[in-house]
Parts: sequence; structure tokens; C-alpha cells
Amino acid sequence: MQSSRPFTRNMGAAWLYFYVHYVTEVICFFALTKLTGDSPWLWTAPFAYDALAFVPQGIIGRISDKFPKIQMTVIGVVLMCVAGLDFQFGVLPGRFTALVILCLGNACTHINGAEVTLRCSQGRLAHSAIFVAGGSFGVITGKLLAGTFVPYWAVVLFTLTAIPFALLAEYYRKDADKLENPCEKFDYNKPGVPAGIVILVATLIVIVRGYMGYGIPTSWNKTTLQTVMLFVTMGLGKGLGGVIADAIGVKKTAYLSMICALPFLFCGDNRMFVSLIGVMFFSMTMSITLALIVSVLQKSPGLAFGFTTIGLFLGTAPIFFFKFTTALANCIVIAILTALCLIGVSVIARKDGVRNEQL
Repeated sequence: MQSSRPFTRNMGAAWLYFYVHYVTEVICFFALTKLTGDSPWLWTAPFAYDALAFVPQGIIGRISDKFPKIQMTVIGVVLMCVAGLDFQFGVLPGRFTALVILCLGNACTHINGAEVTLRCSQGRLAHSAIFVAGGSFGVITGKLLAGTFVPYWAVVLFTLTAIPFALLAEYYRKDADKLENPCEKFDYNKPGVPAGIVILVATLIVIVRGYMGYGIPTSWNKTTLQTVMLFVTMGLGKGLGGVIADAIGVKKTAYLSMICALPFLFCGDNRMFVSLIGVMFFSMTMSITLALIVSVLQKSPGLAFGFTTIGLFLGTAPIFFFKFTTALANCIVIAILTALCLIGVSVIARKDGVRNEQL
């Protein structure tokens, strides 16, 4: 069983990057919420943000894999601060320029967070899951701050606090990199399945789940407190997914989360607590697809993470053009897509508790 692996002392990297991810999303969604308050940006800003923050992560991840000494997070934080100051003082030409810089900064911090937590995890999923979970808390914080008197320059100062956390995390990374291949214990792919198929199917699952995330029936979500609870639940689900996968296995966790999510999501359109249980189960699979891709790209964890973010963009992009307007239609689509995800996991994921070299 996966739980037999020692709980690495490099867990500190996960919590350090939980904070870095939190800070990253605070400034990004503070700026994005401010922009979407201006009607010409209502549609274009979120779409441009998703494209410019998610898609380049594959390229940045490859660069980070090749040149691990580059401090991507420091670069990312500086870029986000430059963007924030431009939103405040308007030095650069046009707000779209600042948005591009903000997105590239976001991409850099994400990639470095994924690289560090994956390398430090000794094949466990909890590290990257905790790192990813920090984003949900940052998103809602940024949205809430955008509705207050807090100026951009104050958020910029807050963003700079991420730098010492990122530099401290490098200590854990250097410790992990004493191994020739720090990610070699990622072995969750089914033997005999070509690496390209694993990457393709896992990315397709991310695309499907990304689309489903916007189709979850949540007509109960009408107040600020309810929105906060929704994002907090998402964050908790993402973190728990990695922890539970380490305890009972990746395949079991994928099946458990997908199957258990359905009845709660279907019955929770007008029932907040029922819906939140479904959202928590739904969010638990986020780290599983990443682990599967890393299993076949062990020496390129940055590139592996980039595949998941590209998949996330491709999954969310259709929402900007069309949506199913009824809860029933959403439920039918979610059920069909969940079945496809279950099939995909069964095709590419190995049996829990058995190492590939033993098969």
C-alpha cells in the first residue's frame, strides 16, 4: 500500500508553497475582479487570464526542468508586483499589458510550486495537493479584497511576502535533489500503456473535469458567505484528495471521489450543505491526474504540470461561449463526463498497492 512509504520530512515545502500559491491568487483575483467591474472587460479579462496564465505553463515548466537553478517564483512575484503597480499608477501602455505581465508571473509561481512539491514528495500526492489547495483560499480572498478600500500597492506589498517562503522552500528542494531522480517513486501509471496515451488520457480527464467544475448546479450560492464556503470547500477537497490517495491508493480515491460526488451534486442544487459535500468529493481528483502524468515524465515534473494547466484551460474555455441553462441538463452532462473519466482512470492507472516493477 502507498501508506507504507515514509512520511517525508520535506512536507514543509508543501506548506510553504500553500502560502505562495495563496498569495499568488490573492493579487491575481484582486486585479481580475477589479477589471471585470469595468464592463468592457467583463468577458475578455477572465478569458485572457485563463489563456495567458494556464497555457504558457507547459513552456515555462520545460524551462524550469532544464534549468532548475532559475528562481521562477521570485521572477513570478516580481512580475505580479510590476503588474499590480501598473494597475495602480498606469505607467505601462494599457491595462492589457499589465494583465499579460500578471498572468506570466502567475504561471512562473505555479510552475515552481509544482516542481518543488513534486520533487520533495518521494512519490506522495499530499505535497502537491496541499500546494494546489492554497489557490482556492487565495481566489476568494482576492475577490473579497477587491470590493474593499484596499489599494493595489497594499496588495503588492503583501505579494512580496511570498519571496522568503519560496526561498526557504529551496532548502527542501536541494535536499530532495540529492537523489538522482527525485520523482522516481511516482509510479501510478499502468504498465504496458504507452507514455503518450497516459499523458493524453490524463489531460483529457483534466479537460473534462475543468468543464464540469463550471457546470456544478449551485443555485443556492447567493451570498458572500456562501461563496466563501464554496471556495473553502474546494480547497479542502483538493488537499484531502492527495492525503487520502496516499492512504488508500490513487485508483480507489479516483473512483471514490467521482462516484460519491454525483448524488450530492445532483441533489444539492438548492441545498448548500449537500452540494458542498459533492464539491469536496469532486475536488479530490485534482492531484491524481498530475501524479499519473508525472509517472511517465519523472524527470520533467514542470512539463507534467504544464499539461494539466493546458487541460484546465481547454476545459474552461467552452464556458465562455455556451452553458447548459438547466440543472437537469447539467446533471446529465456531469453524469456522462464522470463515466468517461472513470473509464479513463481505469485505462491508465495501475492497481493500488503494487509497484510497477513488481508487475
